Amino acid sequence: MADSKLLVPELSETETMDDETARFEELLLQASKELHQAQTTRSESTQIQPQAGFCIKTNSSEGKVFINICHSPSIPPPADVTEDELLQMLEEDQAGFRIPMSLGEPHAELDAKGQGCTAYDVAVNSDFYRRMQNSDFLRELVVTIAREGLEDKYGLQLNPEWRMLKNRTFMGSISQQNIRSQQRPRIQELGNLYTPSSRPAEEGPEKPHLNLWLEAPDLLLAEIDLPKLDGALGLSLEIGENRLVMGGPQQLYHLDAYIPLRINSEESKAAFHRKRKQLMVAMPLLSVPS
Repeated sequence: MADSKLLVPELSETETMDDETARFEELLLQASKELHQAQTTRSESTQIQPQAGFCIKTNSSEGKVFINICHSPSIPPPADVTEDELLQMLEEDQAGFRIPMSLGEPHAELDAKGQGCTAYDVAVNSDFYRRMQNSDFLRELVVTIAREGLEDKYGLQLNPEWRMLKNRTFMGSISQQNIRSQQRPRIQELGNLYTPSSRPAEEGPEKPHLNLWLEAPDLLLAEIDLPKLDGALGLSLEIGENRLVMGGPQQLYHLDAYIPLRINSEESKAAFHRKRKQLMVAMPLLSVPS
């Protein structure tokens, strides 16, 4: 088992100043992003031409912002769950439901009054889009996730208030986008990853929800949901060649997961995402799974 201090010392040391903690977390997040980008640039991509759906208007500190919600059959659909099942998942703070999206680059446009504005194209699966057209709940959920995704990707602060345009389905022109040719394969989730020695939640620390997927043939990513935490202070993390062990402050959480892949623990990176309340872990692989 690798020493967690060699992996992410900032996660296991006690900081005394909030600004130092924030700085450490920013450095970890940047390291994770750099590793992610270095790995995924080698993966194959394909070019798609999204089709217009509907357009919403909001704003940021820099002015008007329009988001074109588009669709393409080339984007994988989310899990097929009912709205009742999805509502239950959201109420229980579970992050297992994902809506695959392609977030396009910003493009400058002119609005109806000839004033400058910024537009973004966000594409989802075409079948899911048709289902969304008949559901106000799904439409609002997609807009919320798209807005948060654009904020994370481009460092924006968008107004959560928005309205749908009635007389136009997109702002400007919809550009082609590049997406990964292969869908990220899920490995395992939840209970199957825990060791038999893990204790029931009522007798000890809570076992957090864990998502694992191959982001590239040689890169495994993990998201660990920690809704009770506001930051990384007090977290401990150990990664071995085929094992991930995480401990939470004050015995709130404990995770001991077997991973059936050979992990390069020395090159692994971790970062706590405050907004999502998730620990994100990037783990390069020593050998590529067949």
